[in-house]
Amino acid sequence: MKKLDVRLLRLIKNSKGQFISVTVMVILALTVYVSFSMMADNLNDSIFYYYDETNFGDVFVEVVRIPKTAIDRLHRIEGVEAAQGRVSSEVPLRVEDPNEKVRVRIVSIPKETDAINSLHTLEGRELQQTDIRATAVLQQFTDARGIEVGDKITPYIAGREYPLDVVGIVGSPEYIYLMENEQSLLPTPEKFGVIYVTEDFAQSALGYQGSYNEVMIKIDENYLHQIDRIVDDIEDQLDRYGVSRVTKREDQLSHSMMMQEVEQLENMSTAITLLFLIVAAVIINVMLSRLVKNDRMSIGVMKALGYSNLDILGHYTKYSLLIGLTGSIVGMVLSIPLSMLFTDMYMMFMNIPMLQMEIYYIYFVYGILLTSGFCIASGLAGARSVLKIFPADSMRPEAPKAGGRIWLEKIKAIWDKISFSWKMVIRNILRNKRRAAFLVAGIALTYGITMVPVFMSSVWTNIFLLQYGELQTMDYNIDFAHPMSGNAIRELTQVIEVDHIEPKTEIPFELRNGWKKKIVSVIGVPRDTEFYHFKSPTGQPIEVPKNGIILVDRLADSLGVKVGDEILIKNFMPDKEDERIVVKGVIEQYLGTNAYMDIEALNALMGEKGMVTGALVASRDDVIPKLQDVENIRQIQSVEDMKNSFLEFMDMIIYSVGVLMVFGGVLGFAIVYNVTVISISERILEFSSLRVLGFDKKEIYKMISRENGLMTILGIVLGIPVAYGMCVAMVNAMVTTDIFGIPLIIDISSYFIAGVATIIFVALAQLATIRKIYRLNFIDALKNRIS
Repeated sequence: MKKLDVRLLRLIKNSKGQFISVTVMVILALTVYVSFSMMADNLNDSIFYYYDETNFGDVFVEVVRIPKTAIDRLHRIEGVEAAQGRVSSEVPLRVEDPNEKVRVRIVSIPKETDAINSLHTLEGRELQQTDIRATAVLQQFTDARGIEVGDKITPYIAGREYPLDVVGIVGSPEYIYLMENEQSLLPTPEKFGVIYVTEDFAQSALGYQGSYNEVMIKIDENYLHQIDRIVDDIEDQLDRYGVSRVTKREDQLSHSMMMQEVEQLENMSTAITLLFLIVAAVIINVMLSRLVKNDRMSIGVMKALGYSNLDILGHYTKYSLLIGLTGSIVGMVLSIPLSMLFTDMYMMFMNIPMLQMEIYYIYFVYGILLTSGFCIASGLAGARSVLKIFPADSMRPEAPKAGGRIWLEKIKAIWDKISFSWKMVIRNILRNKRRAAFLVAGIALTYGITMVPVFMSSVWTNIFLLQYGELQTMDYNIDFAHPMSGNAIRELTQVIEVDHIEPKTEIPFELRNGWKKKIVSVIGVPRDTEFYHFKSPTGQPIEVPKNGIILVDRLADSLGVKVGDEILIKNFMPDKEDERIVVKGVIEQYLGTNAYMDIEALNALMGEKGMVTGALVASRDDVIPKLQDVENIRQIQSVEDMKNSFLEFMDMIIYSVGVLMVFGGVLGFAIVYNVTVISISERILEFSSLRVLGFDKKEIYKMISRENGLMTILGIVLGIPVAYGMCVAMVNAMVTTDIFGIPLIIDISSYFIAGVATIIFVALAQLATIRKIYRLNFIDALKNRIS
């Protein structure tokens, strides 16, 4: 082994604490990069493999009623590979607790052999067309409610009970992520499920003899790039059958949520990795520059013995390279089981029964190149000062820095009242501005990283309070099974006691602005509504216009329109012309993407005077039990039930917050620990002199603690705008989703929690350096300055 390599091992041994702390950061960076990247790829591969195995559709059309002959004619459209009809409807389910409201979506299975959206049987057997009084139930629902094969479930259909035998538990590509609709705050599988029945049973029980209300379409893969043209052709051909919604796969709720999960994993793998590597690179740079400075005499001796600048530069760069290689090897070993574990967790949580697990070795190559590149670059930058050291000059002690009074000393009224030890602390900070600035910046970054999970933990609470505390203030949202006259509202008041009740009409429309288009639910409410309180993004109240439409801000951005612009409303009703309407307002709404109109104007657009599709109710009565068996009520959403579901979801939020807090803690610990150790190694002579003057080790440690404490306070103050900027970036990164938006609301308590967490991380790092002080040989330090 070469002499310089032997010296390198001794160097690592003497600074093993710093070496390990930076290596841990590299391990974390590579582990996160490889495991998250492989998890995203495996999740994506598993989803699309599941889609292929179950023949997941590309386009889904909801209609009022359509015969099979009309569906068969869709095959004439160029690019349509297959088209099948089915019957789907949401109905109540009888459960033991009469006060519990549970709904199921009844879906018929097509009679075709090569069915679109075919089911994947997990337990029991496949549902056959001869099983008239049997059902296959979605796995998420059976798990949540403890339903097993052989049990009976009883849905209410048109006021009648239909006991069904559970013959199978299944998975569906359509419900990997089970949510009732876009307005649902969180998945609630114990309150909402999907059951599959035979086509004959569905058509008979739901009143669709010989017809369907949904069409599933598969597009030839060679024509997928023309899907917009194909969708337009489908809409034109089915217009007479009352098209209410056309959904492409990319907009399908479950698929959209899953793709967002994959994208977030990819973004996290990149962002967290770069953050940790950049911080590690800065620490290595500072650490090596200090090592070179302390080894000034040794470097002069090495040059005098014939070692070239390149040999010595490579010697110190190997130190940083070993950090990168060690971190890469350990990170690769950890990333394989972690990626498998995380992927399995996703599979169980998202209910993807077909796992495609592969090890993508290309990520190991990318990871090693990335970490090695960062470490070599930081090592060269940190050790570059060896080029300026000459053998003769290095034999002399380095000239001390020019001293002088700091600016605070000129303010006698303050300076004279400061104790001697605090004066030393302040002088050291102000005379080593670069080191102090790095420590302050590192603590500010730690504070910012810690704030992000704290902020995210309050996001769902804020969304809930804004949606159901400010925007909507009703107690119950009732949807009818089909459009009804205004008399239905009066009939409701005869069944339940209400404090206030309002009609609503909710109809899906396609809104267009040029080539941009979006299918959304347009909700008609009374102009004097007491349940909706619309506000602009700047907080200004907006009234429901007599003519015109109000758009949610995300919808307006998606269509590229602003107040005063005209948009086209594509009317799906038969024989109804498309109309242009003026955007009268843009509002802030964080859950769902809707448009709002005056209910009378919406009904006039539909050509149905006095039509309602539901009611908004404020009541202290037992609404759900009293309306449980009422005919023509499709669902009742209780704000209280949604609140309880949210509280059950908090455990998962707390877990994710804890993981991200660990990342912030590791980062803060590494920064504070390394800067403190570097500070101690630079100031051995100073501390030795203080020992001669009578200071004990405890007092010296207290002085370092005061320095770090002061830097921590400054770092937290600087970290407040850093944390705010990170939260803004998080909001902007996730604002593109149609399902929800994130409100930028940061409570004062969040700043306090992040501050306390940062102080704890700094304190732990400070405690880890106490041995460095107590193990320093101050006598030897006064004798010899060579490290």
